[in-house]
Amino acid sequence: MTTAPTTFQVGHSPDPDDAFMFHAMTTGAIDTGGKDYQHVLLDIETLNKHAMEGKYEISAVSIHSFPLIAEKYHLMNCGASMGEGYGPMVISNRDMSEEEAKTKTIAIPGLGTSAYLSLLLAWGDVKVEVVPFDEILPKVASGEYDAGVIIHEGQLTWESEGVKLILDLGIWWNEKTGLPLPLGGNVVRKDLGMELCEALTEDVKNSIVHSLENPDSALEFAKKWGRGIDDETNKEFVGMYVNERTIDYGNDGRDAIRLFLKEGQRIGMVDSELDVDGIQFIGSGE
Repeated sequence: MTTAPTTFQVGHSPDPDDAFMFHAMTTGAIDTGGKDYQHVLLDIETLNKHAMEGKYEISAVSIHSFPLIAEKYHLMNCGASMGEGYGPMVISNRDMSEEEAKTKTIAIPGLGTSAYLSLLLAWGDVKVEVVPFDEILPKVASGEYDAGVIIHEGQLTWESEGVKLILDLGIWWNEKTGLPLPLGGNVVRKDLGMELCEALTEDVKNSIVHSLENPDSALEFAKKWGRGIDDETNKEFVGMYVNERTIDYGNDGRDAIRLFLKEGQRIGMVDSELDVDGIQFIGSGE
């Protein structure tokens, strides 16, 4: 008789919103029925690559990369990172028009990131260079790159770094579609079986709910991953990406993911064979 595993690895980005989400389930603050969860902290592009290998039972991934792992993973209906009229930002080191920026080499946080796909949807084919996400803002500020796409807490701190905003891709998407911009999601490995996938998803959901209802300890934990941001910025950033939408995508959130991926198919950046309308969201009841 095969014994079900009790220890599960949770891959997520070393940033405050992911840490806030997973705080309760990895510190014993909620009852997980004997399941033990271990953090694996990696940047989102590395997590995307590891998910292709099916490395972790649960992982945060870019929505852009989900089609590449759809055979191995289900999308959870909780854990969304969605831009509600905000999102990754294209910045420059001086005042620059969109047309001029399109002619520059743009630093991006990874080819598998939703930030990159949203940039292509907004601007078409542009020249890019992959740079670690936490190096993009300082390298644009110093002039090493003329422009870059920033994610995570850089979306709140960019002004104090002396750079200029060219385009907020979350605003662009919302004005175009009326929907939030899907950026990241949580996935659970299919080979665990549907019953366990649903149980793990329920633990993730309960962890998010616990942190939202008991924010002080979760925010203190999350601050460790904020790269020196102050308490107020930490709270603001977590609030941007962990909210009611994170507990449940909602119909419009699921619609946003499907549209984002269909738009990716339209420009040849997402596998045309993927049945986007057939994507299952574990825990949604669909």
